[in-house]
Amino acid sequence: MILSRIHLATFLVATAAACMPAAAQLASKPGAVVTTPHVRAELVAHAPNGVSPGAPVWVGLQITHQPEWHTYWKNAGDSGLPTELNWTLPPGVAAGEIAWPVPKKIPIGNLANYGYENTVLLPVPLEVSSNFKPPLALGTGASGLDIRLKATWLVCRKECIPEEGEFTLALPLQGSTALHKADFDAAQAAQPQPLEKPGVVEVSGNNLQVRLEGLPAAVQGKTLGFFLETPEVIRTAAVSGKDWTQSWQGSTWTATLPLADQRSASPTALPLVVALAEADRQPGQPVAWRTEAPVSGTWPTAAPRAEVSPALQAALSANAANVANAAASAPPTDLPPQPAGAFIVALLGAVLGGLLLNLMPCVFPILAIKVLGFARQAGNRSAQRAAGLAYTGGVMLSFLALGGAMLALRAAGAQLGWGFQLQSPAVVAALAALFTLIGLNLVGLFEFGRAAPVSVCSAQAKHPIANDFLSGVLAVVIASPCTAPFMGVSLGFAIGLPAGQALLLFAALGLGLALPYLVAGFVPAIARLLPKPGPWMNTLRRLLAFPMFATVAWLVWVLGQQSGIDGAGTLLALLVCMAAIVWALTLRGRTRLVIATVLVAFTAVLTAAIGRNVLQTVEPARLASSAGQRWQPWSAERVAELTGAGQPVFIDFTAAWCVTCQYNKKATLADAEVLADFDSKKVAMLRADWTRRDPAITAALTSLGRSGVPLYVLQAPGKAPVVLTEILGKDEVRAALSAL
Repeated sequence: MILSRIHLATFLVATAAACMPAAAQLASKPGAVVTTPHVRAELVAHAPNGVSPGAPVWVGLQITHQPEWHTYWKNAGDSGLPTELNWTLPPGVAAGEIAWPVPKKIPIGNLANYGYENTVLLPVPLEVSSNFKPPLALGTGASGLDIRLKATWLVCRKECIPEEGEFTLALPLQGSTALHKADFDAAQAAQPQPLEKPGVVEVSGNNLQVRLEGLPAAVQGKTLGFFLETPEVIRTAAVSGKDWTQSWQGSTWTATLPLADQRSASPTALPLVVALAEADRQPGQPVAWRTEAPVSGTWPTAAPRAEVSPALQAALSANAANVANAAASAPPTDLPPQPAGAFIVALLGAVLGGLLLNLMPCVFPILAIKVLGFARQAGNRSAQRAAGLAYTGGVMLSFLALGGAMLALRAAGAQLGWGFQLQSPAVVAALAALFTLIGLNLVGLFEFGRAAPVSVCSAQAKHPIANDFLSGVLAVVIASPCTAPFMGVSLGFAIGLPAGQALLLFAALGLGLALPYLVAGFVPAIARLLPKPGPWMNTLRRLLAFPMFATVAWLVWVLGQQSGIDGAGTLLALLVCMAAIVWALTLRGRTRLVIATVLVAFTAVLTAAIGRNVLQTVEPARLASSAGQRWQPWSAERVAELTGAGQPVFIDFTAAWCVTCQYNKKATLADAEVLADFDSKKVAMLRADWTRRDPAITAALTSLGRSGVPLYVLQAPGKAPVVLTEILGKDEVRAALSAL
């Protein structure tokens, strides 16, 4: 038997880790400050009169951005997501809404966002009622207000990184808290002031006519910035003086703004903000004004979301993050059942995709072990049938568990796709440890009889099918990052199905993966093709250790893409320590106790000192986008910019943990003839790296009917996107290019 107990324990750890947000930047210990490679975020407070009922108390998240990075306003513009603050406060204390400072317009190509650069404070008022009873600190008699915050934000430059942090702050009740008074005063000065008159907004054809009165005399005659709080109504990137106009008639400010080409809202009232240009702002004077104007006139019929196809428009949409958020928020019960014929075809495709998954290189190590175990049972027909059924049960239940987890997390708002568990460094590290142990067992370093209690070994011997079941579980965990032909379409189809039908599709995928071993257990002719048991099995067993160690090397490389060279080096060091502990447990007598104790203690100290390196996430090395470099980093904005200029685009949706992706990258996509065809057709080559969780890439995959990688898309302006097969062939790519 091959480590069935370790299979189970490590799988449970990996499953729990898979449910964590893999790409989020978390503080190791909650405190007032969270630092990521892109921002420094701090929970701050200001209570000038102490904390008491009716007294003004302000808290806020202060975000200091690295140069060129930004986060977003309540309306992010053409792309992005606003920062969200979720408070945990004692009874009797309630948090208000964010008092958003006036943003700035951030152009990106022919698009624009609304957001913040440098340092911004997002203040929130707290209301302390008379029911608030502060707890006493143990042994001191002092009391305070304990504030907890979980914040999420999207920080972008050309690429976007979803981040989050957990913050705690103990605010004393007595005396003033004025450390951050200047920051809150600056945030207050950046607040839009309310206008006495609501103004008028009129829909006129494909434009909005805005008229505001009551602006201060010092503002009149100056050019104002315009920010609409309702997203996807106007063309955000419109440039004043070119695409929209503004003018003054005495004290009345008027503007004409173009409606969005793909408007998603037709409100009866529009909250809006106008602001002075930074050069016109005076210290101590208001800089922006807000009103909620009623809308008159008739909204034109909204343009369709795509002129060529829904997949094309969604793929080119610069608002990919908002698309992802909207898709995730749609309740699954609203999804209509698919036609029976289409669903049956999808089920057959899922079985075929699972069957072809057996040919993927990531599955070979597990299948080799199963063939060895099957050969051991030669001549025992009942044992072979039981083993086949147990393995099939493990595979199908694991597919259902992973599929159900993915659907549930997507319904809860997480942007995940197939293979999501390997986007977590914790899962990658756990699998590397598991395969190291399996390799050590195969090479003969240890056996259960010498490393485990006799009661455990005898229990395993009484239930050998548990090992077959857990082998099926392990096969799914390590095989799921691969996407075989037919499997990708089925997985993408499952995302749009009701939960019951989607789970049937995942079960069909599992049946396809387990089918060869299941058939071999019930068809004697297949079983007779296997060699008879003999000494060759010991040699084969030791030989199979090397595919396991090769898998460990691959997993360490994957972790290096996520956690950097420090994370990969730390994992290697801990794997060496684990191997040493396993070796020590094979010794006998007092020597075993002494050496094992020393090694365990050393490993614990080493883990405490550098173990955090394994779980950290670092910014990926960005592809150079200069003219001399072939591949550019993918973004929806970049696709829109290139196709808008009439240039065709080839997109490689890939991930470090996808073995098929790496094969295609080194073979077909590195072929000289293929690259020459790309150059002759002047095709821009973009790479969407999904190694870490990326909502924009997930949304683009979903819009193209897929939920995993690899995915290859050739997009020419004015044409529907061409989706190529997962195992990319040289002739296929050249044929698609010749059709441009």
